Amino acid sequence: QVQLVESGGGLVQAGGSLRLSCATSGRAFSSYDMGWFRQGPGKEREFVAGINWRGNTYYGDSVKGRFTISRDNTKNTVYLQMNSLQPEDTAVYHCAARLGREPFTTAYDYWGQGTQVTVSS
Repeated sequence: QVQLVESGGGLVQAGGSLRLSCATSGRAFSSYDMGWFRQGPGKEREFVAGINWRGNTYYGDSVKGRFTISRDNTKNTVYLQMNSLQPEDTAVYHCAARLGREPFTTAYDYWGQGTQVTVSS
């Protein structure tokens, strides 16, 4: 079982930046694929970014060029750096994990509770 705890959400003005963190439990973090998803008010859950156990990164079309996912295997933590935030980025952001496997998909097995990101115009 993997436990995920997100942090770093908050209120920011349009054009601003935030960095989300997701701390994980367990000893095999380096073997896991990690991802970030978001769900805005009245919207379906949306894939934001993923990083596999090899360090390859993947992004949703709406965040390419603005968001960066990274991981620190020494800290069992994955990050999401969000720049040029816009009101449409307002959502609850969830961290997700699964044991690493190929090929890349957006199906994950473990989920965090989420952290709220609100972008004001």
